[in-house]
Amino acid sequence: MTGTVTHDPPPAAGGSRPSGPLIVTENAQLLDDLLRLCAAAGATPEVHHGLPEPRGSWEAAPLVLVGDDAARRVRGAARRRGVVLVGRDQDDSGVWRRAVEIGADHVLMLPDGEQWLVDRIADVAEGVGRPALTVGVIGGRGGAGASTLACALAVTSAREGLRTLLVDADPLGGGLDVVLGGETAQGLRWPAFAASRGRVGGAALEASLPELHSLRVLSWDRGDCVAVPPQAVRAVLAAARRGGGTVVVDLPRRVDEAVAEALAQLDLGLLVVPAELRAVAAAKRVSSAMRMVLRDLRVAVRGPYAPGLDDHEVARLLDLPLAGDVPVEPGLQRPHQTARPPAASGRGPLARFCKEFWEQALVEARTA
Repeated sequence: MTGTVTHDPPPAAGGSRPSGPLIVTENAQLLDDLLRLCAAAGATPEVHHGLPEPRGSWEAAPLVLVGDDAARRVRGAARRRGVVLVGRDQDDSGVWRRAVEIGADHVLMLPDGEQWLVDRIADVAEGVGRPALTVGVIGGRGGAGASTLACALAVTSAREGLRTLLVDADPLGGGLDVVLGGETAQGLRWPAFAASRGRVGGAALEASLPELHSLRVLSWDRGDCVAVPPQAVRAVLAAARRGGGTVVVDLPRRVDEAVAEALAQLDLGLLVVPAELRAVAAAKRVSSAMRMVLRDLRVAVRGPYAPGLDDHEVARLLDLPLAGDVPVEPGLQRPHQTARPPAASGRGPLARFCKEFWEQALVEARTA
């Protein structure tokens, strides 16, 4: 059982990486359980039987776990956020009164609340702040240039100094590491995460992936694995988002359970549509499927334009907000024949499009 009194986590002091949680208890069995959960979350706690002296660690710890046996001993402590009262007696109605007395913002009963507590401890160990702005890129039809635009957006984000992950969610797309010229780069690919369940450590995920052009890339290998279970997609993308910065996801034009998990974690999607009637008709069907899961879907129109069409008309026909006109340049149309990844130079119309997109999207995210 878990219950919330208030729920805001404490801020990290001075912006530094948080330490492990503070545990206050004399109950040996409860302490063993809490130490086990800290180990599972990759955190090293500080342990006290009562209110620590000096009391600086009480105020500075990112998370305080108070055993129900120690509630009376910490009653006079300064009020702060991030205090969890932990007990075992599911039928103890007095636990809520004791939680209020010590200013706890959460009450948790073991063993039922173990997974919640592991996640909370792991959050403070990783220093979780604002989640990454996560953008999905989808082609309105085959060959629309979605994968190249996804790479260009990720390269631009990294060049602007943002922590950036590029995720290839299309197992039949040939691999974004190829587009970036890193198919032989050392690091894990999607099949290594196929068995992932529950929580994946954000820092561990990032460190395990190939680093190309100052960003991390999760792509596919050249093996036979062409599917990852939905639970693994959810766990991996959640870990990618926890590190902040930006995450760019290259998506296929279908919606299965794994793709639906990816769509559910997007802040916005870009539907790349060539400005021709047949492409608009195909994109209409893709849009209908994506909008069942993705609330913020925008159209990025790519020329050259068929007679009677412009970017605003394409957006009107699809009934989608217009993200802009994707510039036509060789790097967008023939990514595998260029010596450098799309937008890598920081110059040219495609790089300018990506830079302007991030400037606007990041402002929207901060004011949301």
